Amino acid sequence: MSEVEAVQGSFDELGRSLSDLTFCVVDLETTGGSAAKGSKITEFGAVKVCGGEVVGEFQTLVNPDEIIPAFITVLTGITNQMVIHAPRIAEVLPSFLEFARGSVLVAHNAPFDVGFLKFYSRELGIPWPGFEVLDTAVLARRTLMRDEVPNCKLSTLAIKFHATTTPNHRALSDARATVDVLHGLFERLGPLGVTTLEEVSTYTSKVTAAQRKKRHLAEHLPDSPGVYLFRDANDDVLYVGTSRNLRTRTRSYFTKAETRTRMGEMVMLAQRIEGIVCATALEAQVRELRLIARHRPPYNRRSKFPEKLTWIKLTREPWPRLSIVRAVLDDDADYIGPFRGRLAADGALTALHDSFRIRQCTPRLAAKSRKSPCALAEMGHCLSPCDGSADLDIYAQEVARVQRAMTGDPEDLVATIRSRMVELARHERFEDAAIWRDRLTGFLRATVRTQRLRELTEQAELVAAAPHPEGWEVHVIRFGRLAAAGILPRGMHPSGWVDALIATAESVSPGFGPAPAATVEETECLLRWLALPGLRMVRGTWHTPLQSGARHLVPFEHADASWQGLQRPG
Repeated sequence: MSEVEAVQGSFDELGRSLSDLTFCVVDLETTGGSAAKGSKITEFGAVKVCGGEVVGEFQTLVNPDEIIPAFITVLTGITNQMVIHAPRIAEVLPSFLEFARGSVLVAHNAPFDVGFLKFYSRELGIPWPGFEVLDTAVLARRTLMRDEVPNCKLSTLAIKFHATTTPNHRALSDARATVDVLHGLFERLGPLGVTTLEEVSTYTSKVTAAQRKKRHLAEHLPDSPGVYLFRDANDDVLYVGTSRNLRTRTRSYFTKAETRTRMGEMVMLAQRIEGIVCATALEAQVRELRLIARHRPPYNRRSKFPEKLTWIKLTREPWPRLSIVRAVLDDDADYIGPFRGRLAADGALTALHDSFRIRQCTPRLAAKSRKSPCALAEMGHCLSPCDGSADLDIYAQEVARVQRAMTGDPEDLVATIRSRMVELARHERFEDAAIWRDRLTGFLRATVRTQRLRELTEQAELVAAAPHPEGWEVHVIRFGRLAAAGILPRGMHPSGWVDALIATAESVSPGFGPAPAATVEETECLLRWLALPGLRMVRGTWHTPLQSGARHLVPFEHADASWQGLQRPG
C-alpha cells in the first residue's frame, strides 16, 4: 500500500475541502500482525467526523474463534472470556462497511488496519467499497519536525496534540485519540495552504514554480563528493547533507525528484547553498555529523543532541553505586552506553541491581557509616554499607564483579538473568520472562557498544585503506576521530604519500570516557568503515577482545527479533 492511498476522482471532485468531507477513523485490535498469516480481529472501533464534529461511533468486540495469545491479552486487556459471546467477523464487517460508506477512511498505520479489512472482505466475498485512505502516521512524519516529537507513535502524537482520549490499545479509545491527532495535523497544514483532500494526498509531491526558480542556487557547486549546507537570509544553516556529486544532488531539490514536504518548506527559506568538497565518502559523512552537531539545523531529522544521551555510571567513592547520567565526566568512573533512551537504561540498571548486591541508595556514604539499613539490606539484596555492617573488602569484590560485567565479560549477570527467565517460564509467566530478556538485551547492547568504542578510541593512531575506483581511499584515525582523508592514485608508491598525509593530519588529544576525541556517532561511523571488505591496515592495528559482551548478545538478538515479529507495528 502506498503511504497515502486515494481512488482517482473525476474532475468535478477535485479540490474537495477537508471541512466538507466525512472521515471515518478506524482502529482494530487483533491476535497478531498479519491477517494473511492467520491473525484474527478481536475488536472494531471507529469514529465518524465531519467539519470537526463527531457524527457517529462504532464499537464491538469480535469472536476470533481461537485462543487469544497471552501477550495480546496483556497488551489490550481483551480476554477469551470477553469475546466468547461476541459476534463473528462475518457479522461485524458488513455492518462496519455500511457505517463507513461514503467517507474517507483514516487510520494510524493504515496498512495494518486497512490490510485486515481488505483481507476479510476478500475472504467473505464482500466487495471492497474503494475507500480513499489517509494515514495519520505518514501525515505526521511529513508535517512534524524531529525536535517536536521523538517519534510518530499514536501515544506520542496524542500528547503532542492534547488528545482528549489517551490511547490504551483498545479500539474505540485509539480511534478517538486518532481523531484528535487528525484534526491537529489539519490545523498544522491549514496555514501552509493545504485545505483540500487532494492537496493532503499530494502534499509531498508538489513542486512550485517558486521552488523551480531557485535552481540557480546550485549552479556554482562542483561535480565532486562532499557536504552541502542550505542557508537562509540570516546565513543560518537550515539543512546539511552529503552527496557523491554536490551539483547534481542539490539541483534535485528544485525538481519533482524531491518529494519530502519539509524539504519543500526548507527550499523556500533557502537563500544560498554552501558546498564543502571532500576527498572520500567517509570524510563527507564525518563532516556532516560534525556540522549537524555544531549548527543543529532544524530540517535535519537525524540531528543528534549529546545532552540527550543516557549512560550508566559506576561511581568512584568509598561505597560505589550505579546511577543513570546524561554526561560522561572526567572522574575515573566506569560508564556504559549510550542507551537509546531512559527506559532502556532503567531496564539495564535493574538487571545490574538484581544480579549484584551493591547499594541502591543515592546519598554519598562515609567509609564508616551508621545509618539505618534499608529494606533491600534486610532482604539480603544489598551488603548494607549504610549501617556499617558491610566489610570493605567484600564490598570491593562485589564492585569488581559489577565492573567486569560492564567493561569485560558479563558472564555472571547473564547467568543470573537466564536463571530468572527459566524459572519464570517454568511457571508460565512468559510476559515477565520477556521483560527480563529485554532488560538483559538492553544491557548487553550497551556494553558491546561501549567496548566497541573503546577498541578504537584507545588507539593513538591508525592508518587504513579501502579500494577506490581511482586507487585507494586512505584515512588517518586518532583516538576514534577522523584526522585526515585522501585518495592514493593508482601506480603511486604509498610510503611517501602516506607519510605526507599523516604529516598534514589533525592533531588529536584524547579526552576521557568511551568517546574521548569525537562524538559516539562519528566513532561508530569509522568502525563501520573499518569493517568493509577488502580494507587493509597501513599503520597500526586493533582487535576485539575474546572475553566481551558480544558473545552473549547474539542469541538474545535473535529472540528479540522473533518477539518483535509478533508485535503490531507502533
